[in-house]
Amino acid sequence: MLIRDATLADGRVRDVRVRDGTIATVGQHLGASDDETIVDADGKLLLPGMIDVHVHFREPGFSHKETWETGSKSAAAGGVTTVVDQPNTDPPTVSGEAFDGKCALAERSLVDYGVNGGVTPEWDPDSLFERPLFALGEVFLADSTGDMGIEADAFADAVERADEAEVRVTVHAEDADLFDEDARERDDADAWSAFRTAEAEVTAVERACEVADRVGTRLHIAHTSTPEAVDHADGAGMSCEVTPHHIFLSREDLPDLGTFGRMNPPLRSEERRRDLFDRVADGTVDVVATDHAPHTRAEKDAGIWEAPSGVPGVETALPLLLEAARVDDLSYERVRDLTARNPARLFGLTKKGRIRQGYDADLVLVDPDASQEIRAADLHTKCDWTPFEGRRGVFPEWTMVRGEVVYRREGDEETFGDPVGRNVRAGETGD
Repeated sequence: MLIRDATLADGRVRDVRVRDGTIATVGQHLGASDDETIVDADGKLLLPGMIDVHVHFREPGFSHKETWETGSKSAAAGGVTTVVDQPNTDPPTVSGEAFDGKCALAERSLVDYGVNGGVTPEWDPDSLFERPLFALGEVFLADSTGDMGIEADAFADAVERADEAEVRVTVHAEDADLFDEDARERDDADAWSAFRTAEAEVTAVERACEVADRVGTRLHIAHTSTPEAVDHADGAGMSCEVTPHHIFLSREDLPDLGTFGRMNPPLRSEERRRDLFDRVADGTVDVVATDHAPHTRAEKDAGIWEAPSGVPGVETALPLLLEAARVDDLSYERVRDLTARNPARLFGLTKKGRIRQGYDADLVLVDPDASQEIRAADLHTKCDWTPFEGRRGVFPEWTMVRGEVVYRREGDEETFGDPVGRNVRAGETGD
């Protein structure tokens, strides 16, 4: 394929030749070969595919919420070309055997993937570290997922074991001792945010950074929801991610969202949301990742203390960020860095995240002016709802994974490619 006259994130107009799954040439006025498909990208934006380092595709154990097939279709339709699945499935990914079982299911993925190992009191680090893990995490310092939570000493031990194995650790940081128990007397939609306090996150991030400093390693802080936590992680030399729901939604949206706006960490005040977005825009935040955590409508349609935490987001993240760039709240270069360059750099994906000769042809073509309303009926996640209903996004015209077009939209017609996803760590360790 030869993609002609594409506008890159930095504004340069270039031709991009794709051969054998990689980017063969990036240049100007490239001549076409007889065997090449020509794509006229004049006026279109060509981006490296998003690397979403935080998804929950729910298999094995919870396929009524999502599967590798439905989740990866949703990812492809949103311009995501690599996903990293978290370990809180059933069984949890805390042993080599569980890892192998999840990877067998992931063979149905349309996009490339990584699989994180988990830490529980029963985890088997020896067998896990023999496998091609993407990272260790998200390691919980809270009661977010019941049995997935661990004590401080166990956390420190896990960080040390991972450092020895040269595996990065991703941390879910909330200190349950600082949750506000008085909020349990309430039953309104905001009670969950009042309960899981901002202080609980900030304090847990501080503790996690102290452990990392003692071990002499770096952590990646997942879904930071407060500007204070971002600042502390940045000052301690740790990387961090934020989610679309924490930068585009706040507690002011909860009267409309109800329990569909319950997640961990919870939505914060509008002031904190604005301050968090500022850190996304100015470069303090490293990565945007979705924490795509779907539940069915029936499960979410419950009381605030009974509804499960989590929202879908893998299909709407890049479109929401591109809409923010369209209205000049972000630059396109910043969107590229948050979604592709930075996650590839931080997690050692040396052939992904850039439009450069020799890199994987993980590409997304969009019309930057084609803003549209986000509607759950148009999305592909199995849970069939979105917290961003009625907001606007800029969606891809097509998405390519290593030279294979896995999603294409022409007018109202959509087509999906074959499941070509591979484990991005395969070949690094284990078999």
